[in-house]
Amino acid sequence: MIRSLVLAALIAAPAAAAPVQQAAPNVPEKQPAFAGQTRAEAVTAKTQLNVTEIATGLNRPWGVALLGDGRFLVSEKAAGRLTIIAADGTKTPIAGTPATDARNQGGMLGVANPGDGWIYWSYAEPREGGNGTAVARGHLVGSEMRDVAVIFRMMPTLDSAQHYGGRLVFPKDGTLIVTLGERSILPGRMQAQKLDSHLGKIVRINRDGSVPKDNPFVKTPGAKPEIWTYGNRNVQSAALDAKGRLWEVEHGPAGGDELNLIARGKDYGWPTIGYGEEYSGKPINENRTSAPGMEQPVYYWDPVIGPSGMVFHSGKGAPEFRGNAFIGGLRVQSLVRLVLKNDRVVGEERLLADRKERIRDVIEGPAGELYLLTDAADGKLLKVAPAR
Repeated sequence: MIRSLVLAALIAAPAAAAPVQQAAPNVPEKQPAFAGQTRAEAVTAKTQLNVTEIATGLNRPWGVALLGDGRFLVSEKAAGRLTIIAADGTKTPIAGTPATDARNQGGMLGVANPGDGWIYWSYAEPREGGNGTAVARGHLVGSEMRDVAVIFRMMPTLDSAQHYGGRLVFPKDGTLIVTLGERSILPGRMQAQKLDSHLGKIVRINRDGSVPKDNPFVKTPGAKPEIWTYGNRNVQSAALDAKGRLWEVEHGPAGGDELNLIARGKDYGWPTIGYGEEYSGKPINENRTSAPGMEQPVYYWDPVIGPSGMVFHSGKGAPEFRGNAFIGGLRVQSLVRLVLKNDRVVGEERLLADRKERIRDVIEGPAGELYLLTDAADGKLLKVAPAR
């Protein structure tokens, strides 16, 4: 049954507000490189929001896309499948997709319907000797995926069940951005700085899987030609802003989740620099937070928010949200709202925290409403819209 609740309208925070209430940093000795790089002032939305549960009973849902006819396409990570959800919450599994390795962080991951007639999805592909992130596309006919083709495979194969990345972004130039991870284990982590590996990278391909001729390392001997950026840890949040620029939020270790404005061919530092530490409490690479030739994050969190899913709001239906970034928060069990000005974070808010649900993905609908997935064995598809 569809249920609704209304979040109480709140008064905007004063200009000198304190940061969002949170625990002490894991690594307090690491200081920001510039003012406002972490713990921005807390803000509070004036817009009153209504939350509606569209569907429940989803098996660890990971990605959601609009089908354009009032239906949704959701990836169920743990089940290794794509599922159609009707407006009334009815669920229809899709046949014809490849097998996945659904252990731990694997399974069915990102899903997208960019409007070119194809459905695209990323998944943890089981292989001899391990697995890796793969991207496929197909034609959705009824409840079956046809003409399925794998258009990208992360290489090399590793035997790990973590850090697959998996978000899919479609720039207006007709290419496809795929975010990846470095597989967490040390043999993978050390490849994030190596151009002969896809691990710890963001890649850019054409929608048929071919390599764009203007990629930054196409002519670099030994480099994977799909690479767009490197030195990334595990990117599960990515979105285009109103100017068409790519932003991402990547998981840090213990501390150090990062918001980055992505630029062609740049090195984002992992694992050489960062604002976190090992889960054991040991320092990572001499505790460095900067190095020549490596990019600083626009913003970072310590302690982490556990980022997954991201959208820049158009302002439709809620003008105060125009240009705000909304990010799913797994660890903080909330929808994280960032207010940006001149490419800097000037305000942060945690929405839906009272629901105590891990937010896995967030997208915007045609009227400015947001659709969210909650990460649970009994996961939900939620609609969040201004109350009328």
